[in-house]
Order: sequence, then C-alpha cells, then structure tokens
Amino acid sequence: MKKAHVITLNGANLTIEDVVAIAREQAHISLAPEALENVRQSREMVERMLAEKQVVYGVTTGFGKFSDVVISDKDTSQLQENLIMSHACGMGEPYPGEVVRAMMALRINALLRGYSGIREETLQLLTEMCNRGVHPVIPQQGSLGASGDLAPLAHMVLVMLGKGSAEVSGRIVPGADALAAVGLAPIRLQAKEGLALINGTQAMTALSCLALYDARIVLESAEVVAAMTMEALHGIPQAFDPQLHLVRPHPGQQESARRLLVHLAGSERTSLQGELRVQDAYSLRCVPQVHGATRDTLAYVWDVVSRECNSVTDNPLLFSETGDVISGGNFHGQPIALAADFLAIATAELANISERRLERLVNPQLSGLPGFLTEQGGLHSGFMITQYVAASIVSENKVLCHPASVDSIPSSANQEDHVSMGTTAARKLRTVVANTAKVLAIEYLAAGQALEFGHGKMGAGTERAYRVLRDEIPRLVEDREMHLDMEKAAQLIRAGKLCWAE
Repeated sequence: MKKAHVITLNGANLTIEDVVAIAREQAHISLAPEALENVRQSREMVERMLAEKQVVYGVTTGFGKFSDVVISDKDTSQLQENLIMSHACGMGEPYPGEVVRAMMALRINALLRGYSGIREETLQLLTEMCNRGVHPVIPQQGSLGASGDLAPLAHMVLVMLGKGSAEVSGRIVPGADALAAVGLAPIRLQAKEGLALINGTQAMTALSCLALYDARIVLESAEVVAAMTMEALHGIPQAFDPQLHLVRPHPGQQESARRLLVHLAGSERTSLQGELRVQDAYSLRCVPQVHGATRDTLAYVWDVVSRECNSVTDNPLLFSETGDVISGGNFHGQPIALAADFLAIATAELANISERRLERLVNPQLSGLPGFLTEQGGLHSGFMITQYVAASIVSENKVLCHPASVDSIPSSANQEDHVSMGTTAARKLRTVVANTAKVLAIEYLAAGQALEFGHGKMGAGTERAYRVLRDEIPRLVEDREMHLDMEKAAQLIRAGKLCWAE
C-alpha cells in the first residue's frame, strides 16, 4: 500500500497546492508541535476567563443578536452544542468530498494559530477525521459569508459530536457510526469551542483554492490550444513579438505572448504579415492581451487566497501575549468574495474568446477549410453542433458572472447588516472554471481536426499537444457520438496534460 504523503500544518505556511494535495490526493495532516503549544496557551486563557467569571462574547454569552444574554457556568457546554445544532441548517446537494477535505484542512490550520481557544483534543479529532477519511455531509446552500461560513462548518462539526452524517469508505452513515468505523469517538464541546470551529471563511476559501488550481491549468491549456488554432488558420505570430508587448508592460500579457511564441517555435504553418492578410481577427491577434489579463487576475487572486489560507477568521480572538480578548470582524468574507467574482469574470473571458476562435475554425467563410471540418458535408455534420454547445456554455458563464459580492442581505435582526456572499461567489467560480475547460476542450478538438487539412511542420508546443490529443481521440472521418470525444478532451485539459514548463 502506498504511504500517504504528509503535510505538516503550523497555521502559517499552508499553500494552495497543499490544500489540493489534502483534498484530492488524500495527503495526511500532521500538527506542528510549536503550533500545538500556541493552542494550549490559548485554551488556558479561556479557562482563566471562566474561572474569573468574565463576560466574554461566545464564551459566556449567546451569539449574534443574543450577545447580551449571559450564560451560566453549568450551561456553557450546552451552549456550544446548541450552537452547532441550530446553525447546521444548510440545504441543497452536498459538497464533493474534495471540498469537505479542503474545508477541514483550512479550519485546522486556522485553529493552529492559537487565537481561538480550542482544546488540543478537539483539534486532534478533526485532524484524525480528515486523515482517516471521515467526510461530513455538508449541504452547499446556506452561507452568507459573514459571520463566516456558519452553516457549512456547523455541518462539519456535527459529526464530531456523533450527530449528522458522513461519508466513510464510500458510504453515507450517521456521524456516530462514521467515527466508530475508523476507531474514533465523539466529543463534548467545552466553552468557546463551537464558535471557534464554525466562525470562519473555510468553505469559501476551500472552494476558491480548488477553483484557482484548476483555473491555472485551464489558462495554461488555453495558451497552447490558441496556438494550435493559430496554425490551423495560418495566423500571423508577429502580433506576439516581444517589442510590441514591452511597450504595454502588463506582466500577464508579456508572459502569454512569450508562451505563444514558444508553442509556435519552428512552425511552418503560420504566415507573415501581409502574406495572406495584413492582420488577424481579434480572437487570434489579441490572445496575449485577453489571456494575459486573465493571467494577471489569477496572480492577484492567488495572493488573496494564499493569505486567507493562513488567516485567523473567527471571533472573538484571544491574544495570550497581552491577555486581550477582541471582538472584530475577521470572519467577513469580502476579500474572498471580491476575488472569486473577479476570477470568475476573468476565466469566463477565456471561454468567450475560445468560442470565437472555434467559430473561425468551423465557418468555411472565415477559415478556408471544409465547412464544419468535414470533407463530406451534408451527409456528415462534423463539428457543426460542437460550436452550438460552446456558445451555450459561454452564455451560461455570462449569467454566472453576475457578482455575488454586491448582493448583501442583512441578517440576525440587523446585527449582521452587511454580508459578503463569498461562498456563493466561490461556488459560481468553480462552475465557471469547469465550464471554461469544456469550451476549450471543444476548440482543442476542432483545432486538431483543422490541422489535419494543413501541411508542414507544427510548432514545438502545438505538435506535442496534437500528439496528446491523437493518442486518445482519432481524427473525425465520419460522424460519431461527439459528446464522448468532447468529454475525453475535457479530461485531458482538467488533468493538466497540456501544461508543461516552458
């Protein structure tokens, strides 16, 4: 049996790649000893506050609008359990296991910073649940993104109490049974712990981590697919000349132009300026400007999400160095909400311009190639309807790109009167990224087919991408079930088969 990869969390160095490894590769989590010491110090502070009968939000008071209601010592544990049960009210389809695992890892990492007052044994249970494959069933709907992702995280914690339900070994079972199946036992939450576990941005951040990772793969794939289309249509690569891009020094634009030239290096299938035409249509000529803007957006969002992976986002926070307990708003998901909306728009543009390149490939009036890339038009429809599908998906993306972050709805009797809708933004982002991979897959298929009608040496990158395609999907000679080809091409893109260091 292959030994699981282990990632050590300390609250400060978790990367997006680490989150993906835990989520998708079942990497195990270990807890750094120095971070656990911070957790113990924070818990000691909670115990002192209880002993001194201090009035502290969420420790000895109710929550939200009930923050003015003081809770007696004997009821503090019940308060935390009631919090979890009352807040676990999500609806809709459950999150995939990879999202749940990412949420668990991110919450563990935040708690390890030692500002939340949780007990070490509680943190260890959540860690072991992730390591042993106990994945709580968490409905996707119900978070406002402030106070964090309360409903999704409450469903996560239910299983820690032996309640709710979880997936383990491919089966959905009651929470208590899921724990027992892997040799774990439920806990009873103590003061502050329920709030520490659910008051944070880990659902929206988990979704954003996975979407970002996939968006980077989609972007790199879009570059080589666009280069294939350039060759199929005898495009003019002088539009990618570094001189042009140095005088408009956006780093993403420069990098996209560079990669296009690398992919086209050595090609005999492109043309010179003025040879066939003076200049190409925008969907070819402006690839660096469009893809490059998406590249810059992805870099910005990567920074935002990377910071959030190592942030403390619950409330109140306990500062053991000074003895201060501060109520604030770190749970507010606005940074992620805006970033997710921005990246959704930027990623959708990759699909928009891809669909326009696809149209140029299948339209004989624009391409000079056989109509719909079939030599027996009429009897065979070739790639006719693939462009319909791409147009449909692009249109769907446009609807999904309406920003969620501008749509705050007050809650909790107007105590929480501005919320981020960050989880809605991140959920939409995941769909837009997946949709964009599908559109690029269709262009990839069409570009490969179009190249069959040309002659001459392909570029270094385009030849490689073409071979990857033909190793899995043969040339279309007669009509067949195109959806099967499209899904195979999408799988190649999602798996990063068109991504390599340049």
